[in-house]
Amino acid sequence: MRLSEISNKEIIDFHKGERLGVLGQTDLVIDERTGQIQAFVIPTLKWFGLGKRDKEVTVYWHQIKKIGTDMIIIEVQP
Repeated sequence: MRLSEISNKEIIDFHKGERLGVLGQTDLVIDERTGQIQAFVIPTLKWFGLGKRDKEVTVYWHQIKKIGTDMIIIEVQP
């Protein structure tokens, strides 16, 4: 799968049903040797997306449960 095929998909937490962000507004952690994506770093914003970054959530590739046509379902450990 190419990055262009998964960009602009919403990232949803499986347990909370909560939207964490959009892939394309995230940073990627890439293995320099293999070129494979290891994790997404999702910024969380306050003030309705107009303020500073409050914190970041790191989602590792193994936490992805399903990649659908318009969203990515992940399982974040509490």
